[in-house]
Amino acid sequence: MPNDRLILRRPDDWHVHLRDGAMLKVVLPFTARQFGRAIIMPNLKPPVITTADARAYRERILAALPAGTGFTPLMTAYLTDTTDAADVAQGAAEGVFTAVKLYPANATTNSAHGVTDLRRVEGVLERMQEIGLPLLIHGEVTDPEVDVFDREAAFIDTVLAPLLERFPRLRVVLEHVTTEEAVAFVRTHAGSGRLGATITAHHLLINRSHIFQGGIRPHLYCLPIAKREKHRRALVEAAISGEGPFFLGTDTAPHAVTAKEAACGCAGCFTAANALELYAMAFDEAGALDRLEAFASLNGPRFYGLPVAEERVVLERTPGTVPDIILLPDGDGVLPFKSGERLPWRFAGGI
Repeated sequence: MPNDRLILRRPDDWHVHLRDGAMLKVVLPFTARQFGRAIIMPNLKPPVITTADARAYRERILAALPAGTGFTPLMTAYLTDTTDAADVAQGAAEGVFTAVKLYPANATTNSAHGVTDLRRVEGVLERMQEIGLPLLIHGEVTDPEVDVFDREAAFIDTVLAPLLERFPRLRVVLEHVTTEEAVAFVRTHAGSGRLGATITAHHLLINRSHIFQGGIRPHLYCLPIAKREKHRRALVEAAISGEGPFFLGTDTAPHAVTAKEAACGCAGCFTAANALELYAMAFDEAGALDRLEAFASLNGPRFYGLPVAEERVVLERTPGTVPDIILLPDGDGVLPFKSGERLPWRFAGGI
């Protein structure tokens, strides 16, 4: 592989926030330009709970795609205390649902409708393990007594481990892992093929100190929040390992600048504008460009039982500048991750 050119099977993004309405139309082209498929998060207002909700949202996404785009949105159901197991199963059978998303109530953006007690959704989880429908988990406890930097590790011990034991055939993705504890836990289940983990570009590139570098950096604030440097290094090691349970999920989460730069700012990093360039940067810094394809293009489809892409895309070692701001129709805007900075890689399109 020449050092200045990287060719990959077209990757998929296994964790995307596209929002809706005007925001959807602005941010969707960035994801659709680089990725062939993406798991679409359901935390809209109101959330995507039923098969009918997901079908309608999918139609809005497809209508917003630029002409000639071969992008496939993979829809998810937002799990609530009152989710209908029969509807979820029907949605899966009809090819509408690819997975179900679990947000512990009030864990992150638009999660107020999330699950308050897993005992309330045991019937849904039992049906999901019967039909092989994956559960995608935002893995943080919401107990105010638990420090925000410890909430992922606490979730693994108190919620995830018992859940996997209670439902031995349930397939689970621990989303946007941020700690060495999460990496180690996923590895303990690697042989089963039933537990996967997505890793974001921003968690590979920043630690918690970056959020406060020279002042508070609200556009680096996300949930789960970035952790200590030792955790960032553990994520990089997992991503570049090539191991099957670890795969690409940007968790790109657009918010208007006025919502981020506020007295109570929103959580989320918008990385879709340069997602593959950011991952290439992280892998390049680790001396592991030859292992990016496994992480970005192979491991995710294999976990979900989907074919890997035949189309290839090209990344070139040609420095480019991240847009300063992406304007919204109302005059507000979205600030991309590393806004205005120079990146060493450029996405050159498909071949």
